[in-house]
Amino acid sequence: MDNRKERSRVNRRAFVKGSAALGATVFGMPWQALAQGVPTEFDGSKFQLKAPEPNPKSGGVLKYAITSRAPHFDFHQSGTINSLGSQGCMFDNLVRRDPRDSGKTIIPDLAHSWEVAKDAKTYTFHLREGVQFHDGAEFTSEDVKATYDRICKPPNGVTIPRSTLFTTVSEISAPDKKTVIFKLSEPRPASFMMAAFASGWNGIVRKKTLEDNQYNLRRVLDIPGTGPFKSKRRVENEIWVMEKNPNYWNKGLPYLDGIEFYHALPFSPELGSAILSNRVDYARICDPVTMRKAKETKGMSATSFYQSVIQGTWMNGKKKPLDDPRVRRAIHLALDRPVLVDVVKDVAPMMMGGFIYPFSDVATPIDQLKKRLGYQEDTTAAVKEAKALMAAAGYANGFKQPLDFMIRDLASFKLWAQAIQAMLQQALGIEIKLRSVVESVWFDDIKSGNYDLAIGAVVSTLLDPSDYFNAWYKKDGPQNYGFWDNKTMNELLPQIDTEIDPKKRLELIRKVEAAMEQDPPVLPVSWEKIIDIWYNYVKGHNPYEYFGIYDCVRFDTFWLDK
Repeated sequence: MDNRKERSRVNRRAFVKGSAALGATVFGMPWQALAQGVPTEFDGSKFQLKAPEPNPKSGGVLKYAITSRAPHFDFHQSGTINSLGSQGCMFDNLVRRDPRDSGKTIIPDLAHSWEVAKDAKTYTFHLREGVQFHDGAEFTSEDVKATYDRICKPPNGVTIPRSTLFTTVSEISAPDKKTVIFKLSEPRPASFMMAAFASGWNGIVRKKTLEDNQYNLRRVLDIPGTGPFKSKRRVENEIWVMEKNPNYWNKGLPYLDGIEFYHALPFSPELGSAILSNRVDYARICDPVTMRKAKETKGMSATSFYQSVIQGTWMNGKKKPLDDPRVRRAIHLALDRPVLVDVVKDVAPMMMGGFIYPFSDVATPIDQLKKRLGYQEDTTAAVKEAKALMAAAGYANGFKQPLDFMIRDLASFKLWAQAIQAMLQQALGIEIKLRSVVESVWFDDIKSGNYDLAIGAVVSTLLDPSDYFNAWYKKDGPQNYGFWDNKTMNELLPQIDTEIDPKKRLELIRKVEAAMEQDPPVLPVSWEKIIDIWYNYVKGHNPYEYFGIYDCVRFDTFWLDK
């Protein structure tokens, strides 16, 4: 590289202290996507969940720090840990992931037994007797049917990101009070469907609760569930206090008398200070610096794990000039992704990746991705092509008006936005006005299209592309925030969903990935890791091999050894 090019590269990276780094090494972690080995017939009528340790103690209140600035209270309609992180303990699922093995296996929950028909088109669940909602009402199959009718086919005005998991569900019936049957229009692997049912997002709510609120629970603070804890007191942006459900159906659980969820922003110094000073017992989504300090402190533990989240910048495809694929690809190529990972390294642990989860078995290997334009450490060739694309689209000197860049109010997003602002101005002459908003405004504005660029996090339930392709990239998908409409994706996605030959399916995925590189639906910034920190007296949990933070959210096996 000649001196002129080197000086340009140094200038582009002037806002980063230290040299660029590529972030975490990628390890294959496909198990969580499809719950390997799910039995098609299972009798768990005698199954009883208990803490993994012998002689667990009952009593005490767990002080848990996590972001809990919920945009609303309808967790089915939500896509953020700000909702489920606190609310999850109020509800049960049909089936769930086992918290004792980091969620690797699927175990009974409100359904104690199930059968999957040989043609893989009928799923029958047998429900527990004697289960009550927090308001004393009896739990029946009608509640399951009402819950899943809404999830599978949301009514007008209701958007549920996980509905894409159940597109093949054609009929749900409740032949008696303790049986519910799902009919599929076409077969899906049992592992895929059972993983979808086991998602922590799919808690069961009362049919009457839905009816009383016109099937929209956004403004209902205390939604009756059947879970181990129920709401006691909540102060916006400060604390949500849960108390033990004394009538919980799983006898002996929960061990805790209650949980106090303290709100603290992810990766923030306030969150790190709360756990290091022992003002809380457990903290989720901490920063790397706090993790290092915790590991050096006697009586404390910490771990990190991958998260099913794309940290991305959406481009509003309904607005000019962002409706032009050439402009979108130019902006995509102008981002220096190794720098974006490095700029937040002391705030949030991230890794470089593209449009497909880099730690899944269908992703382009990182060593190959790093050779692709837009992901290379030397951005010279990428910026050259980006400038040519902008000139061809008629924007050689940038745009007349600055772009409105909406940012979720989080330290990592603010750092990235400033870096992206500098990159686009220097490489392409694009001017940007930064606008920081809270979660509720971000979700409202991005869904209504009140933005040009918007940086935030969007999650999926499974690692399988049939989940997040349908949710994020499909035309009219519930999380297609850029309003992307691509012919190749629209034509190939149904084939990806139904192809059972792994080799043929991968070929289809590669074709779609190539289309996304030329016509980006989103600007992938990076992929996330989560850091949990706790005191060793907090027992009954096993986060070491978690994937994501949305499945083991019940806290029923937690107990305090103090």
